[in-house]
This record gives sequence, C-alpha cells and structure tokens, in this order.
Amino acid sequence: MAVQSGIQTTNLADILERVLDKGIVIAGDITIALAQVELVSIKIRLVIASVDKAMEMGINWWQQDPFLSANAITPKQLSEKEEVVPAE
Repeated sequence: MAVQSGIQTTNLADILERVLDKGIVIAGDITIALAQVELVSIKIRLVIASVDKAMEMGINWWQQDPFLSANAITPKQLSEKEEVVPAE
C-alpha cells in the first residue's frame, strides 16, 4: 500500500503562470516627514500581468510608445499632422 503525501509542490513556472493569468497589483505609499512636516510623498503602483490580461483591463500604453511599437505615432509625426490641418 503506497502512502501519498498531502504536500503539493509548486515550481516557479507554475506560480508565474498563475500570477500572469490573474494579474497582481502592488500598491504602497512612502512619506518622508520631519517634525510633522511632509517633505516627500511617493505613491507606488505596480501591476504585473500578461499582455492579454493587461489589454482586458484596458492597459495598452506600449502600443503608443514609439520605442516599443512600429505603429506608434511619434511627437514629430503628431506635430506634422497638426501643421497640415487647415485652420477654420
């Protein structure tokens, strides 16, 4: 009769797949104060997700970044378009 262990091992690849599939949000605030006077306040928001999950959530900033997408419009192209539009 074989004894089965109730401990389930999970490797890093399985954990990463679950996190990217579901997405994870890490949020935090850092405040540096001296004598109850706030000197610096930093808000940190980090979203970790797959590209598909990010697009589901409406996050697609990489599509407009000219360094990451060949289809993105650069500021120079945008200003050229504005110059071509006739004023009414």
